[in-house]
Amino acid sequence: MSEQPPDPASLSSEHKDALIRDLRRQLAALQQPKRELLDELREAPRKARAASAATSPKLGRHLGLWRSPVVLGVVVAIMLAFAVDAGVGRYQAHLTKQQRQARLQLENSAMRSLYVELKRIVAEADGKSFRMTLSLQNTSPAGPLYVMLNPVAVYVQSGMVWQQVPSRPVDAAASSVVAVAKDYAYDVLFTPDVANWAELMPGYMHVRIQDDLLVSQRAQPGDDVVERRTPFYVYLRPPGSTGAPPLFIPMPPH
Repeated sequence: MSEQPPDPASLSSEHKDALIRDLRRQLAALQQPKRELLDELREAPRKARAASAATSPKLGRHLGLWRSPVVLGVVVAIMLAFAVDAGVGRYQAHLTKQQRQARLQLENSAMRSLYVELKRIVAEADGKSFRMTLSLQNTSPAGPLYVMLNPVAVYVQSGMVWQQVPSRPVDAAASSVVAVAKDYAYDVLFTPDVANWAELMPGYMHVRIQDDLLVSQRAQPGDDVVERRTPFYVYLRPPGSTGAPPLFIPMPPH
């Protein structure tokens, strides 16, 4: 059970004064937290204003830095460098695309518009050599093709290997650059002097003719040159043969 407060009427003057002082202390103790909270609330706006006042000069200094001509010049230079780099990149990509398209067009002309044909093979009067005629035909509507005629290589099969035999162009133009507008033909002499030639077909040698060409669409080309390699396979009667014709039988590439 809680203690009952004393009756003020029964207390002496000294006890009354002591009781009053005690009540004042208790009241002050109860009011102390409220005062502290009020003090904190009063102080809070002052701190915010102080922080704002401290931040304003800093912001001013940063804005002043951006107004500097040196800083603006550096920023403009960096932006210009990025713009130039992007422009150069786009130009290089465009140039690479154009070069690729030109290369594909040239390869298409060299492989599809230029026909290479073995027209004929005839025996020479010496009884040892043969003369073959190769023909070039340009069907490209874009204009003439400029062809570098490399030496034609001739091989005769001996056993399981191909043995190269002597060959040479008949005309000097057959080893130079020629402009093929429509048709062009050139002759090559070769001497298939091979003792143990393979007789895959009775009475015939097995011969491979390798015609390597360099093709361009310009008379003075740079890197725009395409190699065109055309092999021919024929069965050919040996030199001095008196058998019945034909002298040679063309075969498909193999």
